[in-house]
Amino acid sequence: MKTESAPPISQLPRAQYAFPGELRDTIVTAILAGEKTATSSLLAEYELGGETLPEVGLLEAVVDSHDNVVCVTRVKEVKVVPVADVDDSHAIAEGEGYQNSDEWRLDHERFLASHEYVTSIGRITLSDSTSVVCVSFELDKRYPTREITAWDET
Repeated sequence: MKTESAPPISQLPRAQYAFPGELRDTIVTAILAGEKTATSSLLAEYELGGETLPEVGLLEAVVDSHDNVVCVTRVKEVKVVPVADVDDSHAIAEGEGYQNSDEWRLDHERFLASHEYVTSIGRITLSDSTSVVCVSFELDKRYPTREITAWDET
Protein backbone atom coordinates (compact mmCIF):
# COMPACT_ATOMS: atom_id res chain seq x y z
CA MET A 1 0.00 0.00 0.00
CA LYS A 2 1.41 3.37 -1.03
CA THR A 3 1.43 6.13 1.60
CA GLU A 4 0.50 9.61 0.41
CA SER A 5 3.36 12.06 0.89
CA ALA A 6 2.79 14.76 3.44
CA PRO A 7 3.54 18.38 2.54
CA PRO A 8 5.87 20.17 4.97
CA ILE A 9 4.07 21.84 7.87
CA SER A 10 5.61 25.15 6.84
CA GLN A 11 3.53 25.05 3.64
CA LEU A 12 0.18 24.40 5.35
CA PRO A 13 -2.38 27.09 6.16
CA ARG A 14 -2.67 27.89 9.87
CA ALA A 15 -5.82 27.07 11.83
CA GLN A 16 -6.39 29.57 14.63
CA TYR A 17 -9.30 28.71 16.89
CA ALA A 18 -10.96 31.57 18.79
CA PHE A 19 -8.54 34.25 19.99
CA PRO A 20 -5.24 33.63 21.80
CA GLY A 21 -5.91 32.84 25.44
CA GLU A 22 -7.78 30.41 27.64
CA LEU A 23 -10.50 29.57 25.11
CA ARG A 24 -7.99 28.72 22.37
CA ASP A 25 -6.00 26.61 24.85
CA THR A 26 -9.17 24.69 25.75
CA ILE A 27 -10.15 24.14 22.13
CA VAL A 28 -6.69 23.05 20.98
CA THR A 29 -6.35 20.70 23.95
CA ALA A 30 -9.67 19.10 22.94
CA ILE A 31 -8.40 18.66 19.36
CA LEU A 32 -5.21 16.99 20.61
CA ALA A 33 -7.26 14.68 22.84
CA GLY A 34 -9.54 13.69 19.95
CA GLU A 35 -12.56 15.20 21.72
CA LYS A 36 -13.05 17.99 19.18
CA THR A 37 -13.59 16.70 15.66
CA ALA A 38 -15.77 19.51 14.32
CA THR A 39 -15.92 23.27 14.23
CA SER A 40 -18.15 25.98 12.87
CA SER A 41 -17.86 29.54 11.65
CA LEU A 42 -20.27 31.98 10.17
CA LEU A 43 -20.32 32.12 6.39
CA ALA A 44 -20.20 35.91 6.80
CA GLU A 45 -16.71 35.60 8.34
CA TYR A 46 -15.40 33.95 5.17
CA GLU A 47 -17.11 36.57 3.03
CA LEU A 48 -15.78 39.49 5.10
CA GLY A 49 -12.24 38.09 4.92
CA GLY A 50 -12.46 37.25 1.21
CA GLU A 51 -11.62 33.64 2.07
CA THR A 52 -12.71 30.51 0.27
CA LEU A 53 -14.47 27.74 2.17
CA PRO A 54 -12.37 24.78 3.26
CA GLU A 55 -12.56 21.70 1.06
CA VAL A 56 -12.49 18.02 1.93
CA GLY A 57 -8.87 16.92 2.26
CA LEU A 58 -7.56 20.33 3.30
CA LEU A 59 -4.68 20.07 5.75
CA GLU A 60 -4.33 22.78 8.39
CA ALA A 61 -1.59 23.35 10.95
CA VAL A 62 -3.34 24.04 14.26
CA VAL A 63 -1.61 26.67 16.40
CA ASP A 64 -1.76 27.39 20.10
CA SER A 65 -2.04 30.84 21.66
CA HIS A 66 1.66 31.45 21.05
CA ASP A 67 1.38 30.58 17.33
CA ASN A 68 3.21 27.27 17.83
CA VAL A 69 2.01 24.46 15.54
CA VAL A 70 0.75 21.63 17.76
CA CYS A 71 -0.87 19.29 15.21
CA VAL A 72 -2.24 18.98 11.70
CA THR A 73 -5.87 18.28 10.87
CA ARG A 74 -7.47 17.02 7.67
CA VAL A 75 -10.97 18.21 6.67
CA LYS A 76 -13.42 15.32 6.27
CA GLU A 77 -16.68 17.19 5.54
CA VAL A 78 -17.90 20.73 4.91
CA LYS A 79 -21.55 21.76 5.05
CA VAL A 80 -23.16 25.19 4.94
CA VAL A 81 -26.43 25.17 6.87
CA PRO A 82 -28.72 27.68 8.56
CA VAL A 83 -28.19 28.02 12.32
CA ALA A 84 -31.54 26.31 12.87
CA ASP A 85 -30.18 23.18 11.10
CA VAL A 86 -27.02 22.71 13.17
CA ASP A 87 -27.79 19.35 14.72
CA ASP A 88 -26.96 17.85 18.09
CA SER A 89 -24.32 15.51 16.65
CA HIS A 90 -22.34 18.43 15.19
CA ALA A 91 -22.67 20.42 18.42
CA ILE A 92 -21.37 17.47 20.46
CA ALA A 93 -18.52 16.82 17.98
CA GLU A 94 -17.29 20.37 18.61
CA GLY A 95 -15.88 18.90 21.83
CA GLU A 96 -16.60 21.93 23.97
CA GLY A 97 -19.06 20.25 26.30
CA TYR A 98 -22.29 20.97 24.46
CA GLN A 99 -25.02 18.43 25.12
CA ASN A 100 -27.11 19.64 22.17
CA SER A 101 -27.46 22.29 19.49
CA ASP A 102 -29.34 24.66 21.81
CA GLU A 103 -26.30 24.86 24.10
CA TRP A 104 -24.07 25.26 21.03
CA ARG A 105 -26.16 28.20 19.83
CA LEU A 106 -26.21 29.97 23.21
CA ASP A 107 -22.44 29.69 23.55
CA HIS A 108 -21.87 30.94 20.01
CA GLU A 109 -24.20 33.88 20.60
CA ARG A 110 -22.08 34.79 23.66
CA PHE A 111 -18.87 34.47 21.63
CA LEU A 112 -20.25 36.66 18.82
CA ALA A 113 -21.14 39.33 21.38
CA SER A 114 -17.70 39.25 23.04
CA HIS A 115 -15.55 42.36 22.95
CA GLU A 116 -12.77 40.52 21.06
CA TYR A 117 -15.13 39.28 18.35
CA VAL A 118 -16.96 42.58 17.88
CA THR A 119 -13.65 44.47 17.75
CA SER A 120 -12.12 42.02 15.26
CA ILE A 121 -15.06 41.09 13.01
CA GLY A 122 -17.94 43.40 13.88
CA ARG A 123 -21.33 42.81 15.42
CA ILE A 124 -23.19 39.87 13.91
CA THR A 125 -26.50 38.67 15.32
CA LEU A 126 -27.58 35.08 14.82
CA SER A 127 -30.98 34.27 13.43
CA ASP A 128 -32.38 30.87 12.47
CA SER A 129 -31.41 31.58 8.85
CA THR A 130 -27.81 32.77 9.47
CA SER A 131 -25.50 30.55 7.38
CA VAL A 132 -22.96 28.49 9.31
CA VAL A 133 -20.03 26.59 7.84
CA CYS A 134 -19.83 23.26 9.68
CA VAL A 135 -16.54 21.43 9.26
CA SER A 136 -15.62 17.93 10.44
CA PHE A 137 -11.95 17.00 10.69
CA GLU A 138 -9.50 14.47 12.03
CA LEU A 139 -5.91 14.57 13.20
CA ASP A 140 -3.54 13.71 10.39
CA LYS A 141 -1.29 11.11 11.98
CA ARG A 142 1.48 11.61 9.43
CA TYR A 143 2.45 14.69 11.43
CA PRO A 144 3.74 14.86 15.01
CA THR A 145 1.73 16.44 17.79
CA ARG A 146 3.04 18.50 20.64
CA GLU A 147 1.61 19.94 23.83
CA ILE A 148 0.40 23.49 23.83
CA THR A 149 2.31 26.24 25.54
CA ALA A 150 -0.32 27.55 27.94
CA TRP A 151 -1.43 31.15 27.67
CA ASP A 152 -0.32 33.35 30.54
CA GLU A 153 -1.73 36.88 30.55
CA THR A 154 0.45 38.03 33.44
